[in-house]
Amino acid sequence: MPAREDMPGTLKRSPRKAQDTYAEAHDSAVEQYGEGERAHRTAFAAVKHSFEKVGDHWEPKQRRGPSDAKAAGGRSTDAETAGGVDANASKQHLMEVATRLGIPGRSRMTKPELVDAIQKANARSTRKSRST
Repeated sequence: MPAREDMPGTLKRSPRKAQDTYAEAHDSAVEQYGEGERAHRTAFAAVKHSFEKVGDHWEPKQRRGPSDAKAAGGRSTDAETAGGVDANASKQHLMEVATRLGIPGRSRMTKPELVDAIQKANARSTRKSRST
């Protein structure tokens, strides 16, 4: 499968189900739209429906569904993406993820601040994984 050869590192470090979801959605999107950025975005949208990014990999979400306003609104929305963070999760869940990622000051953060901090911690973790 071509999607498996070019799979992003965050997915290579993720459960097999996340990899399968990405590969199947990517291959289907290539058939419909052709190879390119749209096929990759479509595949990531499928992954984000069932998985959330935690650090440098993807983990199953507690509930399937859109992870942020962009995912809920689709291509035509002007909403921002949360970069794989499940922004629709409870604040308690976001606090648990922030704890696992070692985010300082999390107990005083609002839910949007937690989403932003987790997104930044995920990006740092991914950059670190790429350099090793």
